[in-house]
Amino acid sequence: MSNTRIPTAITLHKSSRTLELAYGDDSVELSFEFLRVLSPSAEVRGHGPGQETLQTGKRLVEIKGIEPVGHYAIRPVFSDGHDSGIYSWELLHDFCMNRDRLWEDYLQKLEAAGFTRESGRDTPMVVKGGGCSSH
Repeated sequence: MSNTRIPTAITLHKSSRTLELAYGDDSVELSFEFLRVLSPSAEVRGHGPGQETLQTGKRLVEIKGIEPVGHYAIRPVFSDGHDSGIYSWELLHDFCMNRDRLWEDYLQKLEAAGFTRESGRDTPMVVKGGGCSSH
């Protein structure tokens, strides 16, 4: 773990719903929604490939607090009650490095399943005509 990038500061921005991770002079903001839908918990990722559960309707989720997990991770407590994700320093750094690709992958999965970011699991998006573009 000697090459694991550890944030030098972690700042919760409740008004913009972002978590800022500073790495020296650089910093990256990850939205609460991003962190919630990509939670490393078994509830979200399952216990193996193909067992993932697509998270929907999380656009307005908030982080109520963050708890340290040893010296290697944090555990956010989300406003929807989700609190079982352990976000290691390695995972958070990976999120920072791959944020745009991971977000686009999530949006494509959401659209393919017929949901919007606002809709919940019981409210699929109604597509009229030939569908809509991805942008």
